[in-house]
Amino acid sequence: MPNMGNESERQSYLPDPAAIFASALSLWHACHRCVAADCRLNLSESYNGIDQFMRELMRIATQFEEWACAHIAFDELCDTWPYLLEDKFGDACLATLFPSALAEFNAMDCLRVAFYLQLPVRFNENLRLPIDVTACNPVTNSAFREFRIQTVRNSMEGGESVPFTLADEPFDDEFGAPYFGLYGVGSDDLGEHIADRKTYAEAVTLAQKLAPGIQFPLAPAFVDARSSRGRR
Repeated sequence: MPNMGNESERQSYLPDPAAIFASALSLWHACHRCVAADCRLNLSESYNGIDQFMRELMRIATQFEEWACAHIAFDELCDTWPYLLEDKFGDACLATLFPSALAEFNAMDCLRVAFYLQLPVRFNENLRLPIDVTACNPVTNSAFREFRIQTVRNSMEGGESVPFTLADEPFDDEFGAPYFGLYGVGSDDLGEHIADRKTYAEAVTLAQKLAPGIQFPLAPAFVDARSSRGRR
């Protein structure tokens, strides 16, 4: 997981009209594939006319592009951004919402779509990202070879703590908000729980107190291990 540096050091992006058009077109085709497969689905009736349906497509495409410009680490992509969206955005949206419910699309769905597309998301304390980073322990003669910071959350029913991973729904009502567990990892590769902290920055600060000189990224980019690096 790369160190993306401070916020001021990150490259700023403006919404790309080609990407917006590609997203809207992809979602248009995906919805019409659903219509072809289900004769009960009527997009005109669902949106009081095709004109309103098209407005929803453009709204979603614009909202996602603006969200992506703020949160996606484009230098980690291996695909040309508009082409990626044209190929996959529509299916990603419909994995989140029914074709008849696109009016409900919001910022939370932007994160869900990013997960589905396996996009590299810049770390932000306000986003529910499954962070899992390790750093070598610079302290010699320590019981821990490295330290690990991982997002975890508690189940609402039993209260037990479980890891929050890429495979999980970020806004699952059965779990509370994610927080950060700090673990020490020994030579046997087993993790020993040390403490929990509300924010990633607090977990890093604790690790630095326990192991002076340890180097955790200040702002890690959440990158699905299955994705490759490239350029926008």
